[in-house]
Amino acid sequence: MKKPLVIAELGTSHGGDPVKAGELIAAAAESGADCVKCQIVFAGEILHPKTGIVPLPGGEIPLYEAFRKLERGPDFYGAMKEAAEKRGLLFLATPFGPKSAALLKALGPRAVKIASPELNYPALLEETASWGVPLYLSTGVATLGDIEEALNTAGSGAAVTLLHCVTAYPAPPEDYNLRVLPHLRGIFGRPVGISDHTMDPVLTPVLARALGAEAVEKHFCLSREDPGLDDPIALPPAAFARMTAALNQTAALGGDEIIRRVKEEFGPERVEKVLGTGIKALAPSEKANYGRTNRSIHALRDIAEGEVITPDMMGVLRTEKVLRPGLPPRWASQVAGRRARRAIPGGEGIRLEDI
Repeated sequence: MKKPLVIAELGTSHGGDPVKAGELIAAAAESGADCVKCQIVFAGEILHPKTGIVPLPGGEIPLYEAFRKLERGPDFYGAMKEAAEKRGLLFLATPFGPKSAALLKALGPRAVKIASPELNYPALLEETASWGVPLYLSTGVATLGDIEEALNTAGSGAAVTLLHCVTAYPAPPEDYNLRVLPHLRGIFGRPVGISDHTMDPVLTPVLARALGAEAVEKHFCLSREDPGLDDPIALPPAAFARMTAALNQTAALGGDEIIRRVKEEFGPERVEKVLGTGIKALAPSEKANYGRTNRSIHALRDIAEGEVITPDMMGVLRTEKVLRPGLPPRWASQVAGRRARRAIPGGEGIRLEDI
């Protein structure tokens, strides 16, 4: 069985510090990663300033302000890419909008990762697909229809790997429904992998491999006590090394034998719950995020009743918990040029009844 690409998701655990970024890359390489991934964050591409408090693994925080503090320029990410490649690692990054995409494109990436909330962001998919490099698309908080639409947007010529994911932090292993992996591969004719937000280093990654995962992504940190946004649910080096060792130890085994061995370690009842039904549906732990974590059209400023809505008044953003969601991003061209039927407060989603 082919060894999966092991992706250490560094996210923003570097805190914007180039020294810590280098330490994370070195530790990931020593822990058996094949690839390191970061997130190119510019707050205004992701959230509205009125987003408010967002619950994260480390507690509730004003996420827009936290993202603002993490903004860095091309030199920072260029140094990360150079450090990764010097260690023989693939450098992978996630853009969230036009500014971060332009920065990443200038670095000459060999592959690109699109996070689950941006799966319904056509402009970002079209832009990154046009670069002609492989795309890794996370499919958390998404339906089969959402995945189909994203693949149609990227185009049939795009080299896409679908990463099955549950958008919850942490995600219960029993929500992962890993039997969906061969179904996704069969339905869409694309390689599949997993973006794993569970806490255990072995259970979900090794079972995913048994079901044909060609990539395994897992959050990585130096310590779960560190202040990074995702550090509390990430794997520190020893746990990450345990995961890579477990994946290596199953290299010569078939899927059925891997499942048998995992059942011996974790118990057949628990393993069956993790394997699930194979029916693609929103997991219980992510259902409340649907339509809020995904992108929708928001008013960037107060829009008066009767005012013509122009593109500069709209943003394709994540809603999160406080604001109301708007129309899906694919409606942007239909919204532009319409008059506001009522006043739309800045930050709120623009709904069909508002135009």
